[in-house]
Amino acid sequence: MDLFPKALRVALLLGGHSAERDVSMASAAEVIPALRGRGHSVEVFDTIKGRLGPADEARVLTAKVGHIPPDLALRPVVGMVPRLVEELLGADVVFLALHGGAGENGVIQAILDSVGLSYTGSGHLASAMAMDKNLSKRLFRAAAVPTPDWVLLEPDDDPDSLPFEITPSSPVIVKPNAQGSTIGLTLVEKPQALHEAVRTARIHDTDVLVERFVPRREFVVGVLDGRPLAVGEIKLRGKAIFDYEAKYQVGGALEIFPADIPAALTAELQELAVRAHHSLKVGSYSRVDFRQDEEGRLWCLEVNTLPGLTATSLFPQSAQAAGITFPELCERICRSALAR
Repeated sequence: MDLFPKALRVALLLGGHSAERDVSMASAAEVIPALRGRGHSVEVFDTIKGRLGPADEARVLTAKVGHIPPDLALRPVVGMVPRLVEELLGADVVFLALHGGAGENGVIQAILDSVGLSYTGSGHLASAMAMDKNLSKRLFRAAAVPTPDWVLLEPDDDPDSLPFEITPSSPVIVKPNAQGSTIGLTLVEKPQALHEAVRTARIHDTDVLVERFVPRREFVVGVLDGRPLAVGEIKLRGKAIFDYEAKYQVGGALEIFPADIPAALTAELQELAVRAHHSLKVGSYSRVDFRQDEEGRLWCLEVNTLPGLTATSLFPQSAQAAGITFPELCERICRSALAR
């Protein structure tokens, strides 16, 4: 016998005031019709505006991600509207179509926990650990998941004091310690470019991660209910890194699902993905990102606890290649939240 009603009352929460607000809107534009098509009732809420009326919802359903993140000066600066949590209380489950910032770093998760609401994704602790790249990399190593060498630069640290050299043949990635979608990220190949890259990252976070760049191949693995989905390979078009534009623009990169790789490599990637997922105590689903070096060694970059669900997103492609349609995926995410 089913423990939960077949038709769910879903409160979809979108927006936020992070640099990934546009990605959130685009994810919601896919999830809303998918869940309604499965027979579920979906009400839509913006963390900034509250419950959305028909006109605002119609705009959400046509949302697309721009070529660049929204300008900091143009993004909303407020947090959650008053009484929003009270409005969510009638729902069976809150679907978090949020990315970055308070929507993904555990803040909203902790608020929902405090009132006993079921919500999709990971709990507040796992969300916070995964968003903190320095902490998550430490936990990867404790779980024997290889991750590239790195240094955390706190606000008063001197970028010139790095313990490794930067050369065209040995570049580094400079990025905010707690940010997603490659926002604020720079590939640095010369020492003289380091300070500017750190300044760019610090627009988004006072703490900055400087990480050894791993060239060659890039892979992603979805994890759903503790099991790995299909491995995908990302082949870039004239770029060295999978940046914001390549991620969210159609044709920005060639994304191959399932990846055309030997079975042994697929198994290794899937095993490491599940291990990384569990090392952070992640909830029902995640996307784990890897790079492979010239010697064939795999390196885990990060775990995404609320991966994108846009028309071009990698996690739905990983599920699709594993035989799970997008509407089924959205429903499974909801039901996993209720079972938690």
